[in-house]
Amino acid sequence: MKHGTQGKRGWKKLHLGVDRGGVIVAQAVTDSMGDDATTGVGLLDEVTGVIARVTADSAYDTLAFYEAARARGARVVVPPTKTAVASGRGPRSVARDQTITRVSVLGRRRWKKVSGYPQQARGENAVFRYKTIISGALRARTSAGRQTEALLGCTF
Repeated sequence: MKHGTQGKRGWKKLHLGVDRGGVIVAQAVTDSMGDDATTGVGLLDEVTGVIARVTADSAYDTLAFYEAARARGARVVVPPTKTAVASGRGPRSVARDQTITRVSVLGRRRWKKVSGYPQQARGENAVFRYKTIISGALRARTSAGRQTEALLGCTF
């Protein structure tokens, strides 16, 4: 979600990790240029316990994100970018290559349905709840303050 689009500070992105029940289990605030997949790897590190499945949008379609999820024993449900091609780099990319192949066989829409991708809506709902209850804007002026403000907003 974007916070504040005017002024010299630019806008910030709030990245949320949400469990099956819609409860926020990890969060991070980045600037507008923050890479989603790199931030997603950090969110996976924040989560304690077992992760069975990771569902995210195509901004997370990177080998690094797949590797981080695989290291946690999680199944990855991320639609490949429209221009993605199977890389065949061996064990590093097997899961991603399988997803790309499956999408090309089934079609993007059908793949989303059979893979359980609609579960990604839980994350979108968490962002909506955060913006509705807490606010769509961060008030803190420093980076550390924004992190603390987002953490408190996600905790309560």
